[in-house]
Amino acid sequence: MAKMNESFLSLKKSYLFIEIGKRVREYIAAHPDNKIIRMGIGDVTQPLVPAVVEAMKKAADEMGVKETFRGYEDSGLGYDFLRDAVRDYYKSFGVEVKSAEVLISDGAKSDCGNIGDIFSADNTVLITDPAYPVYVDSNVMGGRKVIFADSNEENGFAAMPDKNVHADIIYLCSPNNPTGSVYTKAQLKEWVDYAIANDAVIIYDAAYEAFISDPELPRSIFCIEGARKCAVEICSLSKTAGFTGTRCGYTIVPEELMLKTPTGEDISFYQLWTRRQGSKFNGVSYPVQRAAEAVFSPEGQAQCKAVIASYMANAKIMAETFDSLGIEYTGGKNSPYIWFKCPFGMNSWDFFDKLLNEAEVVGTPGEGFGKNGDGWFRLTAFNTLENTKEAMERFKKLCGK
Repeated sequence: MAKMNESFLSLKKSYLFIEIGKRVREYIAAHPDNKIIRMGIGDVTQPLVPAVVEAMKKAADEMGVKETFRGYEDSGLGYDFLRDAVRDYYKSFGVEVKSAEVLISDGAKSDCGNIGDIFSADNTVLITDPAYPVYVDSNVMGGRKVIFADSNEENGFAAMPDKNVHADIIYLCSPNNPTGSVYTKAQLKEWVDYAIANDAVIIYDAAYEAFISDPELPRSIFCIEGARKCAVEICSLSKTAGFTGTRCGYTIVPEELMLKTPTGEDISFYQLWTRRQGSKFNGVSYPVQRAAEAVFSPEGQAQCKAVIASYMANAKIMAETFDSLGIEYTGGKNSPYIWFKCPFGMNSWDFFDKLLNEAEVVGTPGEGFGKNGDGWFRLTAFNTLENTKEAMERFKKLCGK
């Protein structure tokens, strides 16, 4: 009989969002005529912008003509037109990367999980807690030891490195999902220095960088001196441009970044990762890559920024609600998430049930993101203005007592 990967036995029995979906379905079945407002799962609600749609349509038409039909993209790493567009986008906020270092993917979640394939099971992985579940789950599946750096109320949910703790792989996310906190340049410099001192690699999830409006906050880890020697940056168009149903992202792998072979020799991270992708990934379709290219055009940028501004207007309404109620929170200014302390001294799952049953608003219990999330809760600004206003009125009635 075939044997399983026993590391899967170490996973939590239920994935966070599966449990949320189960509870919501049960409530709807019991109250089919009631209006539920979903502010839990971080899926966008506005459609693709016109520039993106037109580019995708044009590319789809090209695929129906013999002379312009395209099969496999030669390298499997992305078309040059999109890699060049991402390079120029980084240049627009002062970061120099090479087109060859831009590797096109089907999204940040995939690369955050799959990148573990090129690391030994002997590595120790450091993850800030609370954290997006894929960081933890993918490394547990890989049989690696996982340790945590506490993000909590005391440090503003921005965990910092402990020089007395060694790690080989470090996962950072800024703006953070779920807490909405954003690392400063000084804080990221501490992490880069720590990684270099430990000969470690930082996996930096920048999926929400486009929501940063404060020019003093870094939108890429490559704003930080030394980061090219120790970091990989993973980004996505899912939240930047609504590609959650279209699937496209990119990973930046600097040429300087190295790993160690079992005999202690240096080997190119880029070489290993592109070899893995060539074996296990078929690439992103041509129409989707053309649509992604349009995101970075002047017209696409203007349209996408307008959508982001609408989400951040929702976040402002949410933040004002929490301010009026005196509820402590992070996020909402450079992030589409509000991370707040559960009212009534409740734990996060109990508050989830209370919010659903008494206000008919769906959120995300912080406990699902790690031990430091218990007693905290996440709401998302990915909704309509009308729904956001109504949800906050319901929240005030529930929590203003």
